[in-house]
Amino acid sequence: MDKYVTGAVIRKLRENKNMTQEELADRIFVSSKAVSKWETGHGFPDISLIEPLSQALGISVIELLQGENICNGNISSNMTRVNFYVCPVCGNVIQSVGKAMISCCGITLPPCEPENADSEHIIDTEIVEDEYYFTLRHPMTKNHFISFLAAVSDNGVQFVKLYPESNAQARFKINRVKKLYAYCNRHGLFQAKP
Repeated sequence: MDKYVTGAVIRKLRENKNMTQEELADRIFVSSKAVSKWETGHGFPDISLIEPLSQALGISVIELLQGENICNGNISSNMTRVNFYVCPVCGNVIQSVGKAMISCCGITLPPCEPENADSEHIIDTEIVEDEYYFTLRHPMTKNHFISFLAAVSDNGVQFVKLYPESNAQARFKINRVKKLYAYCNRHGLFQAKP
């Protein structure tokens, strides 16, 4: 039950919206006694009420079920604070500017935590005209490969998806690039400065 909606979460979110139990009950067509039971731990909302409850509380269903309201503190949308999320099931790559609640294939994805490139994941940089040419001396087998390369600047993200048995290389426009990322399907996200 620890992954199901708890009364403390419902109460906190309701109070943050400056709603009474009765106002919340009216919005989701239940009695205020039902809301009171949920908040005091004497009952749980029916599964059919989860979506209307999340809408009334201004939170996603995933956030409601996990009891965590994700709020993006990157209000100015600083691109250098980009987060990457990689689905371990399908390999989908999702990016966000700041914190987000991301799910894919029924799994809530944590943001990838970048590490500094190690000896197995050295990112070589060469300037060719107005572009950075990035390469990695990394195996690109079906089971162990670099999944993507990304160059992040203060005004956007340049992204190249890579595939097994191809070359671990990409070209990115030099324009204001601040960070470079490489994602290894076994070892995770690595960062380097161009």
